[in-house]
Amino acid sequence: MAKDKKAVEAPKSVPGFPAWQQTPATYIAGQEEIDELDLVAAEMERKWGVDRLRLLVSKELREKFDRQRYKVAHVTQSSGDVMDVRTECRRMITAWKALDAAAEAAGASRLDPEVWEVAGRAGAVYAIVRTVGDARRVVASKRFVHVYSLDEIANLIDNFPEVAKIKQTFPGAAVVKSRSWIDDPLDGLPNAKTPLDDPIPF
Repeated sequence: MAKDKKAVEAPKSVPGFPAWQQTPATYIAGQEEIDELDLVAAEMERKWGVDRLRLLVSKELREKFDRQRYKVAHVTQSSGDVMDVRTECRRMITAWKALDAAAEAAGASRLDPEVWEVAGRAGAVYAIVRTVGDARRVVASKRFVHVYSLDEIANLIDNFPEVAKIKQTFPGAAVVKSRSWIDDPLDGLPNAKTPLDDPIPF
């Protein structure tokens, strides 16, 4: 009598990781969706500034946008499978585009192309410009940012050689992204493990 073929066992889940990260195939597929979303978000930050676009639209639209951000965080960090990640990331792209269109329709001013913004670890936003004149224009916009011209940065490095020494010692050092001076509502939540059961905003 022939032996029964051994049943193929389903792959065991990896504790601590969401469903979309359980296999190489699902991880790659999910990460592609996240990367596409990150490209759109980076484009919006180049156009409007760091953490600025959501503040240029109505509070109703901003609330929908933040709810969608939470849903993306929930499916990517907690319980989502690859289809959940795909769905919510694509809705998040739609949300970014909705904010972009609303800001354009309202006549909001874009970020000066000569201004580069980065977020510091302490929660501040730093604006780097070429000239002192450019710095004055940024200050006149009344945004709460720390503005530095290239001349000022050179003076800081010259007067504080420890800064240059750190760069020489740690050439691969990188700046960690943070948020701007206005509190991000998602930062006040302990985690993204609780799903939002409200209607889909985008």
